[in-house]
Amino acid sequence: MSAPAKRVVVIGAGFAGLAAAVRLAHAGCLVVVVEEAPRLGGRATAFTDRESGERVDNGQHVLFGCYRETYAFLGRLGTAVQAPLQRRLRLVMVGDDGRRSTLECPNLPAPWHLVAGLMRWSALGVGDRWSAVRLSRVLLAVRRRGAAAVAAEVAPDLTVSDWLVSRGQTPRLRDWLWHPLAIAALNQSPDVAAAAPFVRVLGELFGPRPDDAAVGLPVVPLDELYAVPAERIIAKHGGRVLTKTAARIVLDDRGAIAGVRAGDTTIAADAVVSSVPWHAFARLWTGDVPEPLAAIAANAAATGSSPIVTVNLWLDGPITSDQFIGLVGGPMHWIFNKSALYGDNTAHLSVVSSGAEELAARDNGAIAGEAWGQLTRALPAAATRRVTRSVVVREHRATFSLAPGSPPRPATTTRMPGFFLAGDWTDTGLPGTIEGAVLSGHRAADAILGVTDR
Repeated sequence: MSAPAKRVVVIGAGFAGLAAAVRLAHAGCLVVVVEEAPRLGGRATAFTDRESGERVDNGQHVLFGCYRETYAFLGRLGTAVQAPLQRRLRLVMVGDDGRRSTLECPNLPAPWHLVAGLMRWSALGVGDRWSAVRLSRVLLAVRRRGAAAVAAEVAPDLTVSDWLVSRGQTPRLRDWLWHPLAIAALNQSPDVAAAAPFVRVLGELFGPRPDDAAVGLPVVPLDELYAVPAERIIAKHGGRVLTKTAARIVLDDRGAIAGVRAGDTTIAADAVVSSVPWHAFARLWTGDVPEPLAAIAANAAATGSSPIVTVNLWLDGPITSDQFIGLVGGPMHWIFNKSALYGDNTAHLSVVSSGAEELAARDNGAIAGEAWGQLTRALPAAATRRVTRSVVVREHRATFSLAPGSPPRPATTTRMPGFFLAGDWTDTGLPGTIEGAVLSGHRAADAILGVTDR
């Protein structure tokens, strides 16, 4: 006679929670996902714009070829084709003066594909190009020992800027490539963010395969990419997804987990996965956080946040055919041409500022004006167009802070039996990215299932 299926409650329905839930459901567990918000997706979701009726992401996200856990998750959902990857890295960058230059990496073994691409990149001078060769030693070490091992050797008090300078990277190479990559990956200024996570990102991006750094851009809204398909799979395997439902963990007389209070119902559980963000962890408990988890709660409460601001602009006509453009020298960092991505004619651009502490404090009109001003300087065709609508989206706590001296990040398993953690803020070694979130969800599922070879 077979053992009864494990009953698992997953709290939080972002990438981490849904990745855990789908893996558990496929393994035969009875899964219930509880989400406090009215829609799935957490900090990576979409909403319907009230005027255009268009589904709009609450913040644009980029995937990369090295996101193996993410693409495995999307493959299980059947949606990997909706975030197609470039054959290899191709990055269009535009300065605030309108100068445009495209970095293209040839199909060579890593890291020589990057070195060769930089050697012929018109944005750089001769000295800038040769300074990039110095960084190839780090990437060769990654090939031998792995990105995690190389990143672990970086001094914890070094910022990204400190590390790049120590590696002889010129100001122009930093401005046109390393800083934009750092801001995108870490969502924090290179002068503030710790170097070790950035070295891990570099090692993953420019790892063994030339297409590890290839960009993947979703061609559907984020909730259609993963949240809605994940809900269907969970239901197919006998599970449920509850939205607009607050979750509180119920303990028995011995202080062990008895279940989860979801609205007016208590759900019995053999295991619970918390995939809520760091700033929501303490809200899972009706009283004080249990003693075995007190250190996690204290560190979570002391963890800083970094915002992202996205300005959605609808124009009276197109200004570029590029799907994705990096911006150099202004407060906005990336342009995503949603019309080109979705294959429609709405002339909709999403313009993103990462690590946007100063910008997030301004009013919507000032933010939209800043974005449009930078676009008109960077893309001359913008001067011939008119903005018909703008929508500003602030995600004040988009990611956790990676500044040196930040509190330690928690492990997947905890001192409380049956209670597991997921979320990009857990100790994955990665910054607050989609890949880190999915990896954490898969780790939590594997810990419940007793999988030990990951």
